[in-house]
Amino acid sequence: MWTCEIAKQNFAEYRIVVPNLNMQPPRKRAFAGPRVRALRHRARLGQQEMATRLGISVSYLSQIETNDRPLTPAVIAALGRAFPHDWAEVGEDEQARLLAAFAEAAADSLALDPDDETLRRAVTQQPALAERYLALHAAWRRAENQLQRLDDAYEAGAAGERRLPWDEVRDWFHDAGNYIDALDRGAEALAERIAGPEALAAALARHGIGVRFADPDRPAPLRAFDAERGVLHVDRTLPEASRTFQLAHQLARVALATEIAAVRGGAGLRTPEASALLEVGLANYAAGALLMPYAAFREEARRTRHDIDRLRLRFGVSFEQACHRLSTLQRPGERGTPFFFCRVDMAGNITKRHSATRLQFARFGGACPLWIMHEAVAIPDRILVQLAEMPDGVRYVVMAKGLVKESASYARSPRRYAVALGCETEQARDFVYADQLDLKGAQTATPIGISCRLCVRADCDQRAFPPSGRAIHVDPDRRAVVPYRLG
Repeated sequence: MWTCEIAKQNFAEYRIVVPNLNMQPPRKRAFAGPRVRALRHRARLGQQEMATRLGISVSYLSQIETNDRPLTPAVIAALGRAFPHDWAEVGEDEQARLLAAFAEAAADSLALDPDDETLRRAVTQQPALAERYLALHAAWRRAENQLQRLDDAYEAGAAGERRLPWDEVRDWFHDAGNYIDALDRGAEALAERIAGPEALAAALARHGIGVRFADPDRPAPLRAFDAERGVLHVDRTLPEASRTFQLAHQLARVALATEIAAVRGGAGLRTPEASALLEVGLANYAAGALLMPYAAFREEARRTRHDIDRLRLRFGVSFEQACHRLSTLQRPGERGTPFFFCRVDMAGNITKRHSATRLQFARFGGACPLWIMHEAVAIPDRILVQLAEMPDGVRYVVMAKGLVKESASYARSPRRYAVALGCETEQARDFVYADQLDLKGAQTATPIGISCRLCVRADCDQRAFPPSGRAIHVDPDRRAVVPYRLG
C-alpha cells in the first residue's frame, strides 16, 4: 500500500515524500552481554578460550559481554556452531535462535556450507524458508537413520515384525533419545533427600526392605528381591560400585514406581517380554540418575572436561556407569556435550549402544573392525584414544577402555568387554582425551564405517564382505587383500 507524508511548509507549500521501496527497516541491534557471559561461565571458559572458539579478539568479546557492542550475525552464527545446544536454548531473540539453529544444520557436511553473510540473509530475508529448511533437514536425518535401520534389519533377516524383545526395547530407548525426563527429575529429587550412596540401605529400610549380601560359596544372581519377606539379596562378590548400583536400582523401583509404570504403559511395546525388559531398563536408568544427579553430574563433567576416572571417583560409580550416564545428558535447556556410547564383547557384538551425535550404530552384526574398542577388549584397564572419520567426512574423538568383571571363582570365566565414548571434533575442546590428537591432519584419522554391510568405502583392506546392493568384480589374474572390487 502506497503511503505518503504531507509536510506543510510556510502554510503555503506542500511536499509529498514517497519512501524508498528498496529500503529495509533498520535491524534491531542485538545486545546479549549477560547471556554470552553466562554461557562462558557454564562452559568454564576464560575469555581467551571463548574468543578463540568464536574467532574474535578478547577485547571484542569483553565489549560484547559488557553490552558495549551488539552481537553481529557473524558472531551469532559462531555461537551457534561453537555451542549448538546451549546457545540455541538460551537465546531469547527469535531471529538469533533461528540463525544459531540454521548455522548448525548448514554445518552438516552432507548439506550446505554457506558463509555467515549468506546465513544471515537467509534468516532475515526468508525466515519461513529457513524454518522449512530446518524441518526438512531434521526429516532427512530421520529418514537416513530409518533407512539404515531397515537395510540393516533386512540384510540380517530380521524383519520389523519379528523383532526380538531385546531389540524392541533397545530401539525404544534410542528413539527416546536415551533421556526420560520424568525419571531423571524424579531421581534427582530423590537424591536430594538421601545422604549419598552410603545411605541407600537406610533409604530402602524406610520402604520396609532389608539388604542381605549373598554367601559367595553359593551360586546366586547379582540381585534378587524377595517381595514377600521384604529382603533384597545382593551378590557379595560384586565390586562396590556394582553393589551400590543394585541398591539404587531397587530403591528406584519402589520410590519411582508411579513414574516407571507411566512410562512403561505409554511405550506401546508389543509383547509382555519387551514390556518387562523395559521396566528393568527404566529402573536401571533411574538408578544411574539417582547415583549421578543430572545438574551435579553435568557440572562436574564440564569442570573435569569429561575425565571418566575423576567422575567415577567423585560419584562412587564404575567406569562404564559414568560413560553411560554421559550419553544421557539430553535434558531440554540443559543439554550436555553430545556423545555416543557403546559396549562390545570379545566377539565384537555391540551389547549396548546409544548416540546423541550424528553417528548411528548398526543394529545387527558387528561393528567396523577398525574401531579402537576392538583392540581395547584385549588390553584391559588401559585407555586407548582414536580419531575416526566416517564416510560422510564427520570426525569423532573416541576413547575406549577394556574392562574385566571378575567371577570370584576359577570355575567361571570372567566377563571381558570394552566401552567406548566419543564426540564430534567440534566438541573436542571439552573432551580431555582429545588433547594429544591432531584433529585436522589429512592423514591422522582412521577411516571408519558403520559395518561392512552398510559401509560404502571401496578401498578398505579390513572388509569382511561386500556392502549390500553393490556389485563385485573378480579378476582371476589379480589378487589384492580383498579378492574383489566393488562395482
